[in-house]
Formats: sequence, structure tokens, C-alpha cells
Amino acid sequence: MISDTDKQRITQAIREAERKTSGEIFCVIARKTSDYRVIPFALASGLSLLVPLPFILWSSWPASAIYCAQLAVFILLSVVLRLPAIRFRIVPRQRKHDRAHAEAMNQFFAHGLDKTSQRTGVLIFAAQAERYAEIVADAGINEKVAPEVWDGAIATLTAAIGAGRPGDGFIAAIETCGAVLAEHFPPGALQRDELPDKLVEI
Repeated sequence: MISDTDKQRITQAIREAERKTSGEIFCVIARKTSDYRVIPFALASGLSLLVPLPFILWSSWPASAIYCAQLAVFILLSVVLRLPAIRFRIVPRQRKHDRAHAEAMNQFFAHGLDKTSQRTGVLIFAAQAERYAEIVADAGINEKVAPEVWDGAIATLTAAIGAGRPGDGFIAAIETCGAVLAEHFPPGALQRDELPDKLVEI
């Protein structure tokens, strides 16, 4: 999803941002947060239930032929709707965003962003298939910075990913987060790096 060159640029951007703040920035990008296989199956099942009605009303087909037609439609729809290009379009947007948000929270805790000494961990998370991005901040930051402050960074990140420039999007988001953190959380006397300065792909 992201080239080695962009990963190095992101690492450098994190280090530069953290040099001016006691906050900790960590980045994760996911190709997708779920396969969403239940929704294509459910939709194929629902549509195939409608198949018998026109044959019953306007044809003299025997029940066995109608059943075969219904089964064929179900199989065809199941195959077509599972194609990735179609599957991610038929899943409701809110469902995708809810699943991506859950994964963002999972990554926040899995990488220990809630365990920094001053509770100043920040996760920049993006899910490519869901076209979703989120910035998750720990309690120490949320006490001083409203979630709406991150909206500009999130918009920049999602736009860059949509344009095929995820590296540029993460760097811009890191710079925005770094500026906010530097304002509210200047570097302490015992500044130390508690989290890896990198982007993780999942």
C-alpha cells in the first residue's frame, strides 16, 4: 500500500513532530478491516426470493423449473456480489465506518498507545477499502484538544489516499497533529521516545 520510500518519509516526519512535543504519534494503515461476506450472501438471498413471483403469475413453468431458476439466480448473485469491486460498494457506508472505527480502537490498544507515561499517545489510522480515516487520542490529549481539531488532518489524509498518495496524506496528518501537540504538550525535560516511529500496515 505504501512504498519503502514513503515509509521512511513518514518515520522522519514522526521524529520531527515528536521533537517538538511530549506527545507520541503512531500510524497504522489497513487494506481493509473486514471481508463483509455476510452482506452479499444476505442480499443474494433476499433478491432470489423474488424470482418465483413472476413465473408463478405469468408462466406455466412447473415448480421444479421455478426452483432451479431461483437457485441459479442465487448462485449467480452470490458470485457477482462477492467480487471486491462490487462487495465494498454494496456494504452500507455506516457499517463500513463502524467496522473501521472498531479496528482503529483495537489498534490503539494493541500498540500500547494508552500506556504512555503522560497519556499523550495519538494514533493516525486509515482503512483503504473503507475510505475511512480517524485520529484517536489518549485521555491526556482529549482533556485539552477537542476531537474536531483533527478534522482537517483527517480530510487531508482521506483525500490523499483517494488520490493514490497515502504517503503524502500521512505526512500532512502527522505535521498537523505535531503542531497541535506542540502547542498543548511541549517537550519535557526528560523527553523520551516511548513508541516506535513508524507506520504499520495490516
